[in-house]
Amino acid sequence: MRSDFPLKGEESYDAISFIYYQPYVADEHLLAQNEARRVIARNHHFDFHDEDAFEGIDTVQQAQAMGAIFDAMNEFLGTVGMITLALGAIGVINIMLIAVTERTREIGLRKALGATNRSILLQFFAEGVLLTLVSGLIGMALAAGLMALLRNYNGPEGFDPPRLVAKTAILAIGSLTLAGVAAGLYPARKAARLEPVEALRQE
Repeated sequence: MRSDFPLKGEESYDAISFIYYQPYVADEHLLAQNEARRVIARNHHFDFHDEDAFEGIDTVQQAQAMGAIFDAMNEFLGTVGMITLALGAIGVINIMLIAVTERTREIGLRKALGATNRSILLQFFAEGVLLTLVSGLIGMALAAGLMALLRNYNGPEGFDPPRLVAKTAILAIGSLTLAGVAAGLYPARKAARLEPVEALRQE
């Protein structure tokens, strides 16, 4: 180290400012740190238990701490995503129930002309799924446009601009569609169970 990287401004030629070492196995980083302190303490004649003798930085421990922080962030954002999907499903249910109420006469007329409960069910069920799928695609397109704009922004050093991951986008659209499927079942069943005579009486 001294021959390849000579220190400048040091009075003693034998001075070493930094020592980098790596354990064979990352899980044994504490054991490696303890062994390194023993060797340095023996060579420089101090108690290796003395924490103030020199400063050490455990990058493995830092990486584990950062990993724990990112895991907590993923759990938090996942919870926010689930709550958002639940609220979206409630919104779809409300919209479809309003559609069933406003189109009661249409449903009664269709059933009077021979439409089956199954066809009415499939109609409103497909509308609920289409509503969530189209809204999800619009939201994904807006998010992709926002990320494209942020790529031109130079943020803090060490932070990459956000990007749209295809796997995550497909998972989000799929989850939204499943939420639409679940949300469309109740309004669709309600529409299919309407009696033609009672539906035609509605104003």
